[in-house]
Order: sequence, then C-alpha cells, then structure tokens
Amino acid sequence: MRLFAKSICLLLAALFVLHTPTLLNAQIPQGNRGNGQMNPAQMNIGRFYGKVVDEATGKGLGYASVQLTTMRFDTVSRSMQEKVVAGQLTEENGDFSLENLPLMGQYVLKISYMGYAASEQKVAFGAGGGRSNGATGGFNLNNVDKDLGNISLAASSRVLKEVTVTSEGSTVSLALDKKVYKVDKDGVAAGGNAEDALKNVPSVTVDIDGNVTLRNAAPQIFVDGRPTTLSLDQIPADVIDNIEIITNPSAKYDASGGTAGIVNIVLKKERRIGYNGSLRAGIDMRGKLNFGGDINARQGKINAFLSAGINDRRTLGTGETDRYNLFGAPLTNVFQSSQTRNDRIFQFLRGGVDWFINNRNTLTFTGNYHGGRFNSLDELDIRTDTLTSAGVSSSLALRTSESARQFRNAGSQLLYKHIYPKDGMEWTADLNLNRSRWDNSGDFQTEYQATGLITRQRQNGEGANDQITFQTDFVNPLTASMKVELGARAAIRLFSSDNASYQYDVPTETYIRAPSFADQYEFDDQVYAAYSTFSHSFKKWGYQAGLRAESSYYTGTLIDVDSTFSNQYPLSLFPSLFLTYKLNEEDNLQASYSRRINRPNFFQLNPFPDFSDSLLLSRGNPGLIPEFTSSYELSYQNIFNRAHNVLATIYYKRAVNLITSYQFTEYNALLGRDVIVSTYVNSNSSTAYGLEVTFKNKFWDKLELTSNLNFYNSEVNASNLESNLSREQFTWFIKKNLNLKLPANLSFQASGSYQSRTAFALGGGSRWGGWGGGPSSSAQGYSIPVWVVDLSLRKDLWNRTGSITLSVQDIFRSRRNGSYSESDFFTQDSWRRRDPQLVRLNFSWRFGKFDVSLFKRKNLKMGGEDSGMEGGF
Repeated sequence: MRLFAKSICLLLAALFVLHTPTLLNAQIPQGNRGNGQMNPAQMNIGRFYGKVVDEATGKGLGYASVQLTTMRFDTVSRSMQEKVVAGQLTEENGDFSLENLPLMGQYVLKISYMGYAASEQKVAFGAGGGRSNGATGGFNLNNVDKDLGNISLAASSRVLKEVTVTSEGSTVSLALDKKVYKVDKDGVAAGGNAEDALKNVPSVTVDIDGNVTLRNAAPQIFVDGRPTTLSLDQIPADVIDNIEIITNPSAKYDASGGTAGIVNIVLKKERRIGYNGSLRAGIDMRGKLNFGGDINARQGKINAFLSAGINDRRTLGTGETDRYNLFGAPLTNVFQSSQTRNDRIFQFLRGGVDWFINNRNTLTFTGNYHGGRFNSLDELDIRTDTLTSAGVSSSLALRTSESARQFRNAGSQLLYKHIYPKDGMEWTADLNLNRSRWDNSGDFQTEYQATGLITRQRQNGEGANDQITFQTDFVNPLTASMKVELGARAAIRLFSSDNASYQYDVPTETYIRAPSFADQYEFDDQVYAAYSTFSHSFKKWGYQAGLRAESSYYTGTLIDVDSTFSNQYPLSLFPSLFLTYKLNEEDNLQASYSRRINRPNFFQLNPFPDFSDSLLLSRGNPGLIPEFTSSYELSYQNIFNRAHNVLATIYYKRAVNLITSYQFTEYNALLGRDVIVSTYVNSNSSTAYGLEVTFKNKFWDKLELTSNLNFYNSEVNASNLESNLSREQFTWFIKKNLNLKLPANLSFQASGSYQSRTAFALGGGSRWGGWGGGPSSSAQGYSIPVWVVDLSLRKDLWNRTGSITLSVQDIFRSRRNGSYSESDFFTQDSWRRRDPQLVRLNFSWRFGKFDVSLFKRKNLKMGGEDSGMEGGF
C-alpha cells in the first residue's frame, strides 16, 4: 500500500512538472499579422512605448504592471466586454513596449505598482482611433510607433517610503460565507500560540487541552488552506496573519470536517517591494522567554521570506475528580486531586521564495521545520472509600506520572499560479509534503500509604506521520455574471506507531515488557477528489451550485498479530448549493446546503491502550467507519454603515454513524483488575440546530466591540449501543471582544466569554490538525459551565513601528473546565484549571524600506544605478 501511495504521488508530481514548462512559456496574446495588400489600418503593426517613472524623483520604476485593454463584442453574453490585448512588466529602468497591436480602435492603458496609485489613460493610433479613409486609411505610418512619454505614478498615501502604520483596520470582518479575525491586532495572544489566538475568534471555543470546537463540533484545521501535521500549540500566534472561519463550506473545499466547518490559519507573508520584517521578544511571570523574527525582501522578480523563533513555556494546573463506582464488590468511591507541571519548548523555521516569472506566472517554494519537547509531571493524591456492610474504610495513595515527548516536523510546498489575459481567469497547482516524527515515554508509580506497596508501569513509544497532498484549481469567468470553478485533489497519509507497556518486577528490579496485541500499528489513508462549481449572479440575486466527488480508502495493520482491517468508499458525492438575495444596499440573505464527511483519525483508530489516566484506560477502535453530515444554513447580514454590521444565522445539522466516545468495563491483565475502558464507536445519529448572531460595532473611531452569541440544541441517539441511550442538551454561548484606543498611543483590549452547560462536542478531533486527538461526542455526559476574561494593554512606540504589550490571562481565575459523566458503571464529576492570572510582557519592532533598488549596486563612476543584471538578487 505504501509503494502504491508513493507511486501515485510521484505520478502526480511528474504531471505537475511536465506541464510547468508549457505554462512558463505562455505568451501574451498578440494580434494576427496582415498581408501585404491589406489596409495598414487593419494591420497589427502598431506599437505603444514609454517609461513609467516616480512622480517625485523622476526615476524609472522597474517591474510595474502595464496592461492595454479595449472593448470587444462577446458572443456569449452578446454585449461589449473589456478585453486585455497586451501587457508586460516594465524593464528595470521603467521602459515598456507593447507591440503587434491593431491600429484601429480606442485603448485604455492601465499601469499599477505596489505602493503607488494606479494610472489609467486612453490611447489610440491616429486621429481618435476612428474609422479611416483612402489607401492608407487616413493613418500616418510614422505614427504606428507611438511614444507615450514618461508616465508618472504618485506614491500611494497608504504606503510611505519607510514602514509607518497610518491607520488600523478592523479586528473582525464579517461576510455571508466566512468570518475573518486579524490576529496581529490581538494583544491577548501576543507571545502565545494558535490556541491563544483562537480563544478570541467568534464562533470558536478552545478547551483546556487545546481542542477546538466550532458551534460545539470539531472543525477541520487548515494552515494556509491545506491540512497540517502541526498541533495548535506548535504554531506561534505572532506568525499568524488572520484566521478564517467557514461554517458551511462549498463543494470547492475538502469535505472532511464532519458536523463542523473549516478553521483556516493564514500565516504572515509580505510581497512589498524592498525589505520589511519584525523582531519579537517576550517573557512571562515564570521567567519563560520567547523570541522570534521575520524578514521579507523583494527585488524585481524575486521575493524571499524567512521567519524563525523559539517559545519556552511552563504551564501549571490543578484539578479534582470525584468518582462513584457502580460495579465491583464491594463498591468504591474514589476522590483525587492533582497538581500538574508541563514544560514545553518549541522551535520553528519557515522560509521560501516567490519567483514572478512574468506578470502572469508565479512559482513559489516554501519550506518549514518545527521541533520541540514536552516534559510533564503529574502528582495525584488519591483517597479510595470502600463501602462494606461494616461501614466505610478509606485508603490513601500517591500516584506520580512523569512523561516526555519530542517531535520533529518538516514540510515543503511548491505552488504554481497562472493568470490568463481574461479578467478573473486563473489556474493554480500545488504539491505539499509534510513529515512528522515523535517519540514519547511515561513512568507511572503508585504508592499505597497503608501498606507501603509501590507499583510501577512504563510506556514507551514512537511514531511517524507522512502527508502528501496535490491540488489543482481552475477559475473561468464565462461572463461578467457567470463563473465556473474546477479542481482536483489527492491526499495520502501514512501513519505508524510502535508502543510498548512494561510492568516493574520487584525481585529482578527490572521492567518486563507486557504482551499486547496492539504494540505495532500502521495506518494508510488515501482520499482522491474532484469538484466543480457554477456561479450565476443577477441584479438582485445569485446562486452557486457545486458537486464534489471523493474516493477514499484506509487500511490499518496490527503488525504483531498480522491482522489487517480496511474501509473503502470508492465514490462518495458531496453536493452544495448557495442562494443569495440582495434585499437592498444594506440587507442580504443567503441560504446554503452542503454534505460533509468526518473520517476517523489516527488516535481514534489506534487500539494501543493508554494508562496515563489512573481511573480510565483509553484506546481506539480500528473498526470505526466515517460519519456523514448534512448541513443547512440561512444567514442574514445587515451593513448599517462602515461602523456597524450584524450577521445572523439559523443552522441545522444532522449526522449519521456519529463517531462517539463510549465506556465499558473489562479485565486488564497488566493491572490485574477490572477497569473502565474509554473507546470510540459509531452511534446512530446526532442533530444540532441553533441561532448564531454576530455584531460588530465601532463608536467614535476609538471603540470597537465584537459580540458573538450562539443558542443551540444538540441531540445524540446512541440506542444502537444501549437501549434508550440518548442525550439532549440546550446550550447558550456568548463571547465579547472590546478594543479601545487611548491617549498617548495606548490601546486596551478585553476579551470575555461564557458557555453554559454543554453536551460533549460532536465530531472528531481537531487539536492535531484534523488527525489527532480531540473532542468527540458522547451520550454519557456534559461539560460544566465556564467563563473567562483576558486583558491586555499595548503601548505603540516610534510612530507605531514598535510596541510593548502587557497581557493577563484568566484574570479572575474563573476558567475551570470540567465535566459530568454517567454510565452503568459510575458517575463522575471532574474539573481542571490551567495557568490562571498568567502575565506576559512582549515587545515587537517592525522595520522596512520601500526600495525598488534594494539589491542593485551603485555605479560610482556614473553616479547612477547600474542598469545591468549584475547586483541582482
């Protein structure tokens, strides 16, 4: 299977490479040459030329975009449409030349350049470019080469010569199809990671373990629009530009994600001419440091970028669990309290190059590396009450868990983009490779105070994850109101794990490996997809219809016992339909439908038992099958003005074969007793429906308030597991984010949220980028209410090129995540708290210069710029 998967990837890569040269040689369309006897006015012999210069300095601007358009009759729409007839990038000295042009007609010359206001002007050959007379058509042949002279561009007021922030945009932007949250404006997340950034995003909640839910369901996590092997705590918040929330994706997007949508983390990347970057440093109240920086440089056809950093964190946690067992003789009650310390350090490096081959073709290569380690210490004080006919007897024990985990993640991406002369028409193709390696160990010791007995267990393991993704997309606007999008995607994931459990043998004072049927495990997942969407807009309304076809295969192998399991779905269809109606200039409606799939992830399938919880043994289920979800939404948006906006959505989702966490008892030979096992099964179905409203308000250009409210009801039907096993729960949720500009270049941010009692989240895991552990639904309990408030204060320095940010997390020590669980075997209340009132101080400095001659040498003899290629990037 691995050989087949790699062969497919090599074939896709080969097709990509073979097609690239053809596209790189694509030429700008030119008119047909006439015959010698033709009227010169009808011949394509015209030429416009000139020079693009800086209005202030008079220097030529190299690599400015020059386009020549004209109006022509379109046979499809039967109307006059603007067409691009020629175009190029200016030479290094600003010169341009557009050749082989028809002499007849009026043209519009459009010139644009990053950092400058765009220029448009009408141009023509001859007197007005009108109809001609006589043998020469009324054209002076000396005018077929027309000099347009120097065309001056004025610097845009939005970009100064030195990097200076002149204004700030909104933190949140709302649209019918998605919400966008600007992370670089989030002071609370400064110096943190993606978990911290997501806590303030509308519609999203993040629990104490970093599991993400979107409307109480686990979404698909993307980084730059593609799946990732990174966990959220491995992505520094300072390298994130924005986060996109898509609650009901169309057929264009990956169908994975189950009952939720897509959370896309967009990393920072600049393409401005010259150089720019930033340096960052921070420290928290525990003396843990973080450092980072990025730089971007662009000259001519090359844009290079590099980002690096290190983040050292220590998290401290407390918790309590009260369990009342309903099985065994005699019955027991267990009460435990925990103290947890987790030391984590991460390093990351990301870099790449954009090659602007010409103004229609771009090739981008990106590479990244992430590495780090976790060291955890967990101390549990355990009291066990044994219920007998004579009364209650209590025993005390101390359980110590020490674990360590190291990971290494490397990835690369090759992206090609071609823009056609037709406005809006483009083709992209990209190849993504990701490889992760990790190893972990854990020692568990329990000391019983009454007898002095000590028991010890040990677990060691290592694993690997390789992901290969190839995707291509094509967009073709048929007319000004109709558009077709096509695409294909191949995703292959290869997982392996090798784990071992050991029991300490007192006589020999050594650890003896305990036999297990699931020590070595391999898992291959292949998904192939193709999609098509068609959009048609009218004056007041429009629609988009799409269909996605996916073929998926996954195979798991228990190497120790030579056992294989597999699931195949040769063809699954995922339609989508969006209808949009414009009530007036301020009010819009949209109705949408989509079908999605949630495939079981690696940890949900892995049958290796985990002993890290003293009260609960957990393992995966290799027999899981995917769940399918149908999602319906009706959205209303009112844009009162630039300062006030509201988006309201009614939604309904229904899933079948829901992946559900489930608990049962069995005898464990390693522990020598009956234990409760938590695993995953497919239950009958689930439904969720509710109303979500998001308000964005800005007052006096000083205060911005974003409010997100969600009211929903969820139902889980697990009667196929136990008779009449089901749960229904109504939940409401509110999140507010306030940003206030103060005098003296100060800005204050307060972020708060409250969530009522909540049914356990629907869908598969999300913390590990869609393939690892995370929340899962259950008909056997709920989460307790939780509320939290975070604060930050930022001081801008040096004309806003620098800033100092002071932030406090969970200022009221109120963020206490917990749950209530019940089954035929026990009832349990538990809660945990992590890092309350954590204070962080961060510094950031942004630098740069808008300089078109960044990598050019100065010709000291001539006193001017060297116009040759030497000294280029």
